[in-house]
Amino acid sequence: MASSSKQPEDHRRKWDRDEYEAIAARRLQEEEAKREAADQKGPPVQRELLRQREYKVDLDSRLGKSVVITKTTPAAQSGGYYCNVCDCVVKDSINFLDHINGKKHQRNLGMSMRVERSSLDQVKKRFEMNKRKREEQKKEYDMEERLNEIREEEEKQKEYRRDRRKDKKRKTADPVDDEPVDPALAAMMGFSGFGGAKKK
Repeated sequence: MASSSKQPEDHRRKWDRDEYEAIAARRLQEEEAKREAADQKGPPVQRELLRQREYKVDLDSRLGKSVVITKTTPAAQSGGYYCNVCDCVVKDSINFLDHINGKKHQRNLGMSMRVERSSLDQVKKRFEMNKRKREEQKKEYDMEERLNEIREEEEKQKEYRRDRRKDKKRKTADPVDDEPVDPALAAMMGFSGFGGAKKK
């Protein structure tokens, strides 16, 4: 920020307007050149639309297991969840799910974050498909399996009742220890007994 070499008569600084206009013009030319270079690269890359994941996300395979990690351990075997597409390690499952659903990961897979708009026919077909799946699951649930489950439940109930009866019998069979009290000792202490015998 250059000022004129002459000292002005007042206390305010004076700026060289021509110099700053030249700097602004240079900056505008540079920005214009950058824009032209971007236009010459061609149209932006067309990425395919976002689609459903075709694999199951494995979050539980190493749950509760201990791993020894050294300096030479590869990133894929170190602690946390490894993303082989982005070559990064995420420390917990929530952040890993956020990562694989995020913009950077999807871009590395070659997809944009735009979703294909479904037509009415596609939605109807999906409803029919889900309805058929439910019906198949109901058919697979066999009557014999249901009978076996009922038998097992009845066996558990019988066993539970048997155990309760045994506990009741054990409690009634164990009498309270009534040791005979020496009458001389009871008289000396000032009472006739511990309240176990009926009074006459």
